[in-house]
Amino acid sequence: MTNKLKKLHPIEKPLEKIFRYGAEKLSLVELLAIIFRTGIKNKGVLELAEEVSRYFDAENLNFVSFQSLKNIKGIGKVKLGQVLALIEIAKRLNNSQEVSIQSPEDVFRLMSNFLNSKKEHFVAFYLNTRLNLIKQELISIGILNASMVHPREVFEPAIRYLASSIIVAHNHPSGTLEPSNADIEVSIKLRDSGKILGIEVLDHIIVS
Repeated sequence: MTNKLKKLHPIEKPLEKIFRYGAEKLSLVELLAIIFRTGIKNKGVLELAEEVSRYFDAENLNFVSFQSLKNIKGIGKVKLGQVLALIEIAKRLNNSQEVSIQSPEDVFRLMSNFLNSKKEHFVAFYLNTRLNLIKQELISIGILNASMVHPREVFEPAIRYLASSIIVAHNHPSGTLEPSNADIEVSIKLRDSGKILGIEVLDHIIVS
């Protein structure tokens, strides 16, 4: 298994494929393999890349922490640094383009990655005074309820980013756009918390 990459036909190797087909055609595993270049003891580069890819949320690829990556047996500081540097570059490039949220349709577009998910994803959008997006954060994954979405999880980043207001949104895998009792409870709790902190919750949007 450690020689898995060597056994591939040259066209099938990630580095060959990126030049032949373009980076957008490669999987996350293949892109990580190009970054790593080599594997680690008893683990080929593709195997390592596949294991690292499991620590990324499949629908929000920059959602990964330093602590979770350290759980991978045998991974060293160099490869950890490569992944963290790659994530930071992606974040900075993403933030370099100013995004304005002026309508629910804007939120719908930003939630497009979650529309076909079988799990609920609760996302917070942190805005400045001009309603430009400062940051987007995935708060929770799973059935939405008030215990999962605690105000401190939503407002801690808002304070850190000096946000003037926030919009929250989540997807309904069932296809319905009607808010549940839990949705309404979460909205009220966040709205009341925002009033205390002086950070307005502008909307809670459901997408499907």
